Amino acid sequence: MDYALVMQELESLGKDRTKKTYLSNGAHEPLFGVATGAMKPLAKKIKKNQPLAEQLYASGNYDAMYFAGIIADPTAMTEADFERWIEAAYFYMLSDYVVAVTLAETDIAQAVADKWIASGEELRMSAGWSCYCWLLGNRPDSEFSTSKIASMLDQVEKTIHDSPDRTKSAMNNFIYTVGISYLPLHDKAVETAKAVGPVEIKRDKKKSSILLASENIQKEIDRGRIGFKRKYVRC
Repeated sequence: MDYALVMQELESLGKDRTKKTYLSNGAHEPLFGVATGAMKPLAKKIKKNQPLAEQLYASGNYDAMYFAGIIADPTAMTEADFERWIEAAYFYMLSDYVVAVTLAETDIAQAVADKWIASGEELRMSAGWSCYCWLLGNRPDSEFSTSKIASMLDQVEKTIHDSPDRTKSAMNNFIYTVGISYLPLHDKAVETAKAVGPVEIKRDKKKSSILLASENIQKEIDRGRIGFKRKYVRC
């Protein structure tokens, strides 16, 4: 399938209600409003196709950009490619759920995520922390430096409340993910969550939301899900 045909297919899958939801979360035109589940049959036909993914991502259409992440071949992407993708990721559903997810399937994931976390830019930082969440939730514990992850927990504890909102959300999710999916630092993550306490996320034209990693970790403990790993990162 070529670019024009994929765009035609995506447009046919669009729903006004889904479009309104995406717009309320920060997406902007152009977009069709395609539910992620509705993309799966199309993705199965195409499988991995990096040149097509690049065309779709460059379109600026939110649905096409999201679909690009599904059919991308992460192993064919360089750090420069990811820099280009994060530059075009204009809100968190792209930075955290397309770019960070795709990056998490590469060998350069931690190195690139580290740079983004240190960048001082809200969505780059958010993508960096989110990438670690995807990594920790999928890869064996042995692939990570315990001292490094511990240091990152300390960084979150010291800086989360002064960070931009989307970065706060990703940092909070990092605490939760370490607590659930990285057994060597489960106890430290629990203590960090307690020390951090409630995290307020302000939303445009909406009531602020309060995140509480300690509560969410306890729920997973009660369910017996400590040590949980995802089989796949991307859908």
